[in-house]
Amino acid sequence: MARYSGPVCRLCRRAGEKLMLKGERCSGPKCGVERHGAPPGQTAGRGRRRKVSERGLQLREKQKARHMYGVLERQFRKHFAVAGSRPGVTGENLLQILEMRLDNVVYRLGLADSRAQARQLVNHGHIALNGRVTNIPSCIVRVGDIVSVAELARKNGYFEGYEEELQRRDIPGWLVMDPQKMSGRVVAAPARTDIDSRLNEQAIVEYYSR
Repeated sequence: MARYSGPVCRLCRRAGEKLMLKGERCSGPKCGVERHGAPPGQTAGRGRRRKVSERGLQLREKQKARHMYGVLERQFRKHFAVAGSRPGVTGENLLQILEMRLDNVVYRLGLADSRAQARQLVNHGHIALNGRVTNIPSCIVRVGDIVSVAELARKNGYFEGYEEELQRRDIPGWLVMDPQKMSGRVVAAPARTDIDSRLNEQAIVEYYSR
């Protein structure tokens, strides 16, 4: 399955809420959800909309999680299989795995405005994991791992003067960031309270359980 390359605002409108796929733009007046409101399509907002079935709601929740984290269907299924094999609640395990993907950690550390941008930084070799440059966005980090901007990448115009910007970013409690070194450390696995509360992980589990 190919990665979605269309307008991402359409995905937010289809979900009926902001998925924060464009970073700061999602908080401004140019946000597609703010400007249009109705779902995409020629008949959006016209006439009566058919009631969504329980299966449809589960699918919508799964797609919302996929689009938020930028994960393809095959990859998402693999993450779900790993979550099911771990002790504990499968839904919470799944969200924890998604949160501990390298591209998401880069985003959570404030090194990128969106997960898509974080994935691009990793793909281009601008991010180092434990001192070694890696270009695998789906890599799962562990507690104690250090994620930083690669030495050569710090000369890139994107990161010039970025220390001040990092000081303004809100960092979740399971991460610690050193703005001066542009380096962060994973100090704990994210708890459910640290993860987006808009996601209904139980609906995702039910979708794959049928």
